[in-house]
Amino acid sequence: MMTLPAIAQDAFETGTPLGRIVLGIGGDGEVAIDTPQAVTVINEEEIDRAQATTVGELFDLVPGVQPIGSGRVAGESFNIRGIGELAASDESRIIITVDGATKFYEQYRLGSFFSDPELYRQVEVLRGPASSTLYGSGALGGVINFETKDASDFLTTGDQAIRTRLSYGSNNDEFATSVIFAERPSERIESVFALNYREAGNYTDGDGTEIGGSEFDATSGLVKTRLSFGDDLAQALTVSYTRWNSELDDTEYSQTGTLGFGTVDRDITDDTIAIRYENPMLGNNLIDLDVVLAYSNTQVEQSDAQPPFPFFGCTAPSLFCDTEYGYQTTSLKIENTSEFSGANYLAYITAGIQLSSQDRSASTPAGGLSFHPEGTDQRTGVYVQGEFIFNDRLTIIPGLRADFVSLEAGNGLTFANFDETAISPKVAVHYEINDVYSVFGSVAQTQRAPTIDEIFAFDDDEPNSPNLTTETAQSAEFGVSASYLGLATQNDALDVKATFFYSEIDDLISRDSTVGTPLYRNVDAAKIYGLEIEAAYQSDAMFARAAYSDVRGEDQATGETLSSIPARSLNLTLGGINQDLGLKYGWQGNLVDDISYGTREFAGYAVHDLFVDYTPQQGALQGFEVGFRVNNVLDKQYENSLAGDAGQGRSYEISLTRGFEF
Repeated sequence: MMTLPAIAQDAFETGTPLGRIVLGIGGDGEVAIDTPQAVTVINEEEIDRAQATTVGELFDLVPGVQPIGSGRVAGESFNIRGIGELAASDESRIIITVDGATKFYEQYRLGSFFSDPELYRQVEVLRGPASSTLYGSGALGGVINFETKDASDFLTTGDQAIRTRLSYGSNNDEFATSVIFAERPSERIESVFALNYREAGNYTDGDGTEIGGSEFDATSGLVKTRLSFGDDLAQALTVSYTRWNSELDDTEYSQTGTLGFGTVDRDITDDTIAIRYENPMLGNNLIDLDVVLAYSNTQVEQSDAQPPFPFFGCTAPSLFCDTEYGYQTTSLKIENTSEFSGANYLAYITAGIQLSSQDRSASTPAGGLSFHPEGTDQRTGVYVQGEFIFNDRLTIIPGLRADFVSLEAGNGLTFANFDETAISPKVAVHYEINDVYSVFGSVAQTQRAPTIDEIFAFDDDEPNSPNLTTETAQSAEFGVSASYLGLATQNDALDVKATFFYSEIDDLISRDSTVGTPLYRNVDAAKIYGLEIEAAYQSDAMFARAAYSDVRGEDQATGETLSSIPARSLNLTLGGINQDLGLKYGWQGNLVDDISYGTREFAGYAVHDLFVDYTPQQGALQGFEVGFRVNNVLDKQYENSLAGDAGQGRSYEISLTRGFEF
């Protein structure tokens, strides 16, 4: 990894977001602005300040990334650079991990990720298909890594700590509470236990219209233990377990948008277990081992559906039957990084193997569901990535991955197995012109094999689709970055990073409703291109941040804008700091342009938020943290083009946090 000058290290301690360390890119971790890839890190302070109901609300600060679906807690998925939409099975085009465990869920009119922002200390977003080398083929959009809280986040001077937090939101009468207990009984072991509860009524939009089915209550928890051992306690074994559960009675069947599908009772439970072993092998530069054994289980039980018309009931296997849906994934990832060095170079070679087995289930009293077929997805991925640094200025990162995919139909289906091999090569380059300016670029390809749903789904008029070929995305990026230190004061910093990207996706897999033809088919190519700009300024007295995203995309056969393309957007944050009073305050604006898809048009809008974070330095309130926000100050009526409903109107949000360490 490139060595930072001493003055730069001081600036990074001041803390611009682009100066944060990214761990999910191979090598030994790098500063975000120095990576030849578009990467953003959201830290715990920003997570707390957002007072978010869902994790999707955290991505306002990230260019090229936004949630899709409605504001309903069970209706959220993600879009990265125009990849991801409600009407398609796009979940496999974006890879999501929690503590290294891969998460995946796909169900009609339901979201793909169920969790609570209170569980996490950090979120890393890696945009673009170059991430496929380390994470798996098919990451056409990119990768989102969620990292749960650590005991060390709360233990600074003592061996035990308790943190309690209460929050309230006025728009939907949302109440949330959390309790965290952390302990370090010895220098070898530390643990954290967290329990969260959140409930809310239906939210209202800027016009005062209530969005039905957005009410919910959810309970989530985390248990995480880290054991350090070996020479200088360099080795570590970390075990984490998270659970999220929500029981929604008489909620809207469609959680991704208001569509008049009636109501249903729905019980959602999401479990994640990750066991991680790390061994940097002191004194041996050839071994830096990282092993993750993980299990993910997402179960959705639906009952007592009330469709809009009686004849839509469960007379045959259908959407409205009492059904148990589920995805269970077991995975093992073994990765090693070797370090080599010489007079004018430093090199990291990362090699690994990733094994996974995923079972998709759906059972009803009336039989299997043809539109949600059961099956098993087994994958073996092998990969190698190099990071070669010459004279602390030029970095070259080549990589290659092969994934061997095998799909087997379940639930008594007689369909033939499907086997495919997906190849993902890349090369990325970063050149530091001087201590201020750098340029970077990359060329990458990744292939996405069809999913169980795309291969085995069928209905009475349309057979399954055994002859699908893999999607292939070829992409290129070019960017420039600049880091300025000591601009207005001795201890301030400004970081700016701009990335141009271009992708062509061939053999897109799309739903085909033509009677007599297979349910899914490969269609003509699409191209997606655009510009992202991320900037951050930090000083002792103020901070500012900007995230600009302009994504364009079209169907190359028709020339029309792809329905997954987000509108051009600019997110701005401007704030002040009074360290003596323990105050941080500011304004955040989300400015979104208009966009049209054929005859469908969405107007542009601007939403303004205000926030104050107060940590009293003395007096009776010392030790408390108070957060206050006014979201959508002007009570703007708006609807994002990738959402299924209008956005939330004005809301007053307040949180009170108290920590004890002993």
